[in-house]
Parts: sequence; structure tokens; C-alpha cells
Amino acid sequence: MMQNMTLNQSQIKLLYAFIVFICFLPFITPIIALVIGLLFSLLGFKHQNVSSYTSYVLQASIVLMGFGMNLSQVITSSKTGFVITTFSVVFVITMGLLLTKLFKIDSKTGLLITVGTAICGGSAIAAVAPVISAKNYQISFSLAVIFILNAVALLIFPPIGHYFHLSQTTFGYWAAIAIHDTSSVVGAGATYGHKALQVATTVKLIRALWIIPLSIIIALTLKNKTTGKIKIPWFIALFVLSILFSFSLPQWHDTYSHFHWFGERGLVVALFFIGSNISIKEAKEVGLKSFALGILLWIIIGLSSLFILTTDNLILKNFFQ
Repeated sequence: MMQNMTLNQSQIKLLYAFIVFICFLPFITPIIALVIGLLFSLLGFKHQNVSSYTSYVLQASIVLMGFGMNLSQVITSSKTGFVITTFSVVFVITMGLLLTKLFKIDSKTGLLITVGTAICGGSAIAAVAPVISAKNYQISFSLAVIFILNAVALLIFPPIGHYFHLSQTTFGYWAAIAIHDTSSVVGAGATYGHKALQVATTVKLIRALWIIPLSIIIALTLKNKTTGKIKIPWFIALFVLSILFSFSLPQWHDTYSHFHWFGERGLVVALFFIGSNISIKEAKEVGLKSFALGILLWIIIGLSSLFILTTDNLILKNFFQ
């Protein structure tokens, strides 16, 4: 790794402040922020307090993003969205944990990739990472896998849907189940059609709410054996409150949209911090098996959900109408 020999901490802080500022500009995507952070790491431009900032930024971003979740859409959604997302989340998490053990992958990296695939990509990883005390290289690698697969899905899902002559509703369900991040789900749905966009957004919202029970379950499972205390993810409670608050006082919708935007941009800032705080040596510890895990899980949920949604089984046809 190249070492920084020219910039002192004061100059590095100014450089970090500039990057944080541009992270709030629309052309800085999550993957670009992560790459900038990696370049800083390679060049030796490391802020001495970046590690302590990262977790707080991640947690605050998750809470702010809660204001953009429309709880009324979840309540009024059909039983189909709830059941199919429940099945997909449980199925992917089970497969992910089994494959992590089978491939002998680092447990925290495997868990982050699994929840990112099962629930809602980067948001799920950001929510679970502080709960399991994941290291920066584990977070960054997991996010990189998810973002790459998101970009691929955004490009290939609409053509595949047209090839199989999927209806707007069927494609909406498929996109919501098999694509990781909400932004890519919305993008694919919008490309396919208005009805597909509506279905995909609603079902994806239901899927995203799994962040809450999953984070609590993980916190209870990883109880500190030495002190006997449970590491409670208190920011998840604030996340729930932000959803309920925005639902109870809908007249402040415009304000909530601003909060949600700050949450999304905050996640971009966090990715920059994460990237700047990792090393090549740590990244190598993850290995190619972890990347293979992400691809394999994505293929499994993509193909299985497409098969279920397009099957000629009469029960399933009635269920998904």
C-alpha cells in the first residue's frame, strides 16, 4: 500500500470534508463513494477518527430513511405481498447461512451478504453491521457484492421479463423479490411499466420492514457471553418510531421526504468512510468464496421466484392474482 508522505491531519480533514460535501450531490452514487474511499485508503489519506464516525453515520442514516417508508402502503397491501416476502426472506437467509458454513466463509461477511440479498441490499447491511460489530472490510466487501449485482439486475431484468412475456403485476413481484436495493427495484419497475412500478414498490417496502425483526433476532442471538448482556440495536427502535411518526402525521410529508433524502445521502457518506478505512490485506481475507456466495444466492432467489410466479399451478395462479 502506498503511504501518505505529504499531507498532515489538518489537510486530510479538509479533504475529507470536501468529499463529504460532494457525497450530497446527485452524481455521487454509493459505489462511487466506496471507490473514492478505497482510493483514499490506497494513497494513505486516512482520517484518524473515521472509524468512530462510521457507525454513527450508518445508524443515523437508517433512522432518517425510515421517514420515507409509507406504512399505509404496507397495511393496505394484499396478503400476497406479505406471504411471498416472508417466504423469500426465510428461504434466502436459510440458504445463505448453510452456504456460508459449507464454503467456510467468514461468518460476519456471509451474514451481511445474506441479509443484503434477503431483505434490501445496502440498507439491510447498514442496519445489521453495527449490531454484529462487523469490521470495515467485511461491510465494504458485502456492499460491493450487492451493488454490482444491483447494477446487473437493473440492466437484465426488464429484457428477461419481456422475453418471458411477464405481466406488469408478475414482473413487479419478481423485481421486488429478486433485486436487492430499493432504488434498483424502482428503476426496473419503472422501466417495465407503471403497474409494475406500483407492485414492485409496495412489495419491496414490505420486504424492507424485515430489517426490524431480523436486527432484533441477531442482537438476541449474539448475546455477550462474558457479561451476559444483550447488545440491543437501539437505533432500530428509532427507525420504527420514524416510520410510525411519518404515518401518524402525514401532513408533514414534504419534510419527511427531506429526512429520507438525508438518510440516503448519509449512507453514501458512510460508504466513503468505510472504503477509506480498509486495507488490501483485510480485503484479501474475505476471499472469492464470499463473492461467489452473493452471486449464488442471487441466482437461487431469482430463478426460484421466477419459476413460482410463472408456474401453471392453479393454486399459485389464484394466490398471485
